[in-house]
Amino acid sequence: MNDRFISVFLLGITLFFANGLFADVRLPGMFGSNMVLQRDVPIKIWGWAEGREKIELLLGPDTYTVRADRAGKWEITLKPMPAGGPHEIVILGKNDIYLKNILFGDVWVCSGQSNMQWSLQQTGYVESDTAFLQSGQVRLFSVKIDMDCLPREDVAGGAWQTMSRENSLLFSAVAYHFGKQVWQETGVPIGLINSSLGATAIETWMSNEALMAFEAFVPEVGPVIRRGKNFEEMRSAFELTRKTWDQQHYRKGPGIEGKWYAPDTDLLAWQEMELPGFWEEKAAELKDHDGAVWFRREFDLPEGFSGDQYLIQLNQIDDYDIAWVNGVQVGETFGRHNFRNYAIDAKLLKPKGNVLVIRVFDTDGSGGFSTNAFWGNPLIWGKWKYRKGLAIDAATFPQADLPNVSPFSSPGVLFPANIAPLTRLPIKGVIWYQGESNADRAQEYRDLFPALIRDWRKQWGQGDFPFLFVQLANYGEEPASPRPSAWAELREAQALALKLPNTGMATAIDIGEAGDIHPQNKAEVGRRLCLAALHLAYGRDTMWSGPQYAAHRVVGKQVVIRFDHVGKGLMTPDKYGHVRGFEV
Repeated sequence: MNDRFISVFLLGITLFFANGLFADVRLPGMFGSNMVLQRDVPIKIWGWAEGREKIELLLGPDTYTVRADRAGKWEITLKPMPAGGPHEIVILGKNDIYLKNILFGDVWVCSGQSNMQWSLQQTGYVESDTAFLQSGQVRLFSVKIDMDCLPREDVAGGAWQTMSRENSLLFSAVAYHFGKQVWQETGVPIGLINSSLGATAIETWMSNEALMAFEAFVPEVGPVIRRGKNFEEMRSAFELTRKTWDQQHYRKGPGIEGKWYAPDTDLLAWQEMELPGFWEEKAAELKDHDGAVWFRREFDLPEGFSGDQYLIQLNQIDDYDIAWVNGVQVGETFGRHNFRNYAIDAKLLKPKGNVLVIRVFDTDGSGGFSTNAFWGNPLIWGKWKYRKGLAIDAATFPQADLPNVSPFSSPGVLFPANIAPLTRLPIKGVIWYQGESNADRAQEYRDLFPALIRDWRKQWGQGDFPFLFVQLANYGEEPASPRPSAWAELREAQALALKLPNTGMATAIDIGEAGDIHPQNKAEVGRRLCLAALHLAYGRDTMWSGPQYAAHRVVGKQVVIRFDHVGKGLMTPDKYGHVRGFEV
């Protein structure tokens, strides 16, 4: 057997396994028992299998057959199905998959920040309609939120759930009330996909393509596109050079060599610093220091703690960190935007006097625990022991090329992992509740919000599907006299999106709470979104919007303002008929 034959043979073996020789038939996480698929349109079902494997799909009397490509990917298109069910889908291959209790109806994607994420349980609402709980055809899917910089083919996790009091408690309250009322009005099965996260800015939910139209985001998004690697590919590339990089540049210096992470370390040369904050602002000796600073403190377990794991939350650190507890490394993160959450095996911990050591490594600029104290926790707040470690030349230090993002503010990091995988699923429309995190950038929101709507419609490729959104509720104490309001400006920016076709707005300025940014009355928000949906998505000729400014004219010393969508006329809840909080 000559060398050339051996090389060809080994290459063949490599390709044989690369094509998924022993791969089971697998579906994306969006497909599962209890799901709702969009009625009256062709539906694509896709997944992965062995390369060139024959896949059969059975739905009622219909059989669909396809063969996976060399990479093991396959796709089947189901013919349009009318509303109804339940149905069963069987997928036959090397292994068999049975999807049960499937409905065809209308699928709505529900997204935004915390007022969309806020659960039924958090509002104190308890469903008393037992008939709805038992027979209501509303199904729930919560996307497990993750981040990436390039579009994924699958969500990080989630499962379709049937309606029950228990299943609904942790689901989006706005989405729940919306879905319930749409089903009650139409009788069409409703699938709700909740993909939302609190405190997120609108730009996190936009695609890279859409963000590149905004000059402010090009410095962050441009390198992502040029690099062309997702998070996993970035990590894999870094690991190839990791050992050399550690030895020559990173895991060196007096702290590593002297094992300052050991619980019995001599603390005579250590000083005190109040955290959180940047060390340049805390200690004169660190004013121009780039490199490592070591921090140490002790902590006790909470009274009565009995869990298997204990979570160490360090929030954001500028730029890198390594964490040890009782001398054992428990976590490591690169990048100042990333949040540090380290789960520790409880067997490593003592009831009292656990030693936490953090090696913080700054590659340029400011270094330290960078998240505002408002977002902190008792583990971070307060006095720490610290000691200066390895010093570097920031101009020549080779930085780690790894994901460095925040889910709350980094442009484009939520769309790829939590929306892009859904765009192959036909949907009825979107409901959206977001804006609080952009309230100080209302002028920019005028362009960002319409861009997101156009972007999502383009990504789904379904034309101008209904896009319904909630205008910000009232929040904060009423001022003694009218004054500029960032929230009022953001509301105006939201309303301007109504210029786009097939958009609807649910006003919430009358049902907010001065002291709570998360108003409890999510049922009324859901009802108002439902009214908009009945008009835009189901063709109902009903009063579907709150009053909206249309025009004005000056008559002597008066300004006469005309509103659209007034029904039988405008009214005010003030017993004297006064209009409060009005400013021209």
